[in-house]
Amino acid sequence: MKKIVNITLLSVAASSLLMAGAYKIPEQSLNGMALGAAYVAHTSGADTAYYNPAAMAFMEDKQYIEGGITLAHLFSNKYNLITPYSGASNVENIAIPNLHYVANPIGDFRWGMSLVAPAGLTKKWDSAFQKLFAEEFTLKNLELNPVVSYKVNDQFSVGAGLRFIYSEGVVNSDGADAGAPIKREMEGDTFEFGYNVALLYKPASDINVAVTYRSNVDLKEEGQANLYFGGVGQQYKANVTIPIPAALNIAISKTWQDKFTLEFNYERTYWSSYKALDFNYDRPILNPILDSAFNAPLDRSWKDTNTFRLGATIKMDNKLTMMMGFALDETPVPERTIGFELPDSDAKIFSMGFRYQQTENLSWGAAFLYDSKEARSITRGVAENQVIANGGNFEEGGAFLTTIGLSYEF
Repeated sequence: MKKIVNITLLSVAASSLLMAGAYKIPEQSLNGMALGAAYVAHTSGADTAYYNPAAMAFMEDKQYIEGGITLAHLFSNKYNLITPYSGASNVENIAIPNLHYVANPIGDFRWGMSLVAPAGLTKKWDSAFQKLFAEEFTLKNLELNPVVSYKVNDQFSVGAGLRFIYSEGVVNSDGADAGAPIKREMEGDTFEFGYNVALLYKPASDINVAVTYRSNVDLKEEGQANLYFGGVGQQYKANVTIPIPAALNIAISKTWQDKFTLEFNYERTYWSSYKALDFNYDRPILNPILDSAFNAPLDRSWKDTNTFRLGATIKMDNKLTMMMGFALDETPVPERTIGFELPDSDAKIFSMGFRYQQTENLSWGAAFLYDSKEARSITRGVAENQVIANGGNFEEGGAFLTTIGLSYEF
């Protein structure tokens, strides 16, 4: 039992905040959702400030503003093994807002800003052995991203911006139903900074080539941790640093007869910056079991990943625009370190949407995205999590996202 408790405590610590970096949300506008984030080279509205600020330099001489709301419906993850180790997570619904603005140009310069939620998740398990690791994990992030662009000439522009990120998280775990006398409650928050840079090259009027880069941001979550063993608890001030990894996007788009645009986007996400998870406390943990569990750094050893995106935009007439996208997305989580807080796997992403030009200045629309997670079988004896080390498989999971958006130009 002591060995189980030690490993369980380690896993509970690992589940606290790691999804700050692992579950990013690249779809941050109506067009971005409809195109499955294949929206870097050929941007058109206020959300250009977020997806490629360099492209603001080529927008018309007026102001743009856009807002939207996304409902992310997270399906239940199912873990299949022998009874009583099997379980299923709860279905969750998360509201994700976005707001974008692009100002009038000032000579060859232009500025804009975006308010987005670039990462976040809620994951809850009610089944006994999953509650040992992640009874509840909730993470919220809000980013303010002011940007500026400069038009070098009629074919080339550059852009850059700052990332101001506020993050807060909650984690609860409870081993009572599994016969382990442990419980953990933790809350934390932080305010951190980063940057992004971009460029756009137009070798022809109907071809765009773009490169964007978002820097790594280390989230040093600081807050309060309550650790319980056998019903007796102690309160600590605690902190842990988790990276939101850097991401590089390279994209090219081609437009035919001002009606049909096809964009290909390659994204490299540098998850390998997440090497270990290490909690720090304001004083020694006197209980030797808790001390050995919570003070030991946990190896994560995540890998860099590739995402391939394809998006198509079709102007049906002078009022209706249709969009669709497809993407192949790799998971950064190796089999050895997979856990109930993030039972992640490779995914196929399907998206579609429309925008309707209500008036000369006002447009609105809706978009839908389906994130289909592949089933993942676990080789017995590989995973460090003591339950998952028995093998089994994860299935279902994934998400369905719905976005509605409203844009105004003046």
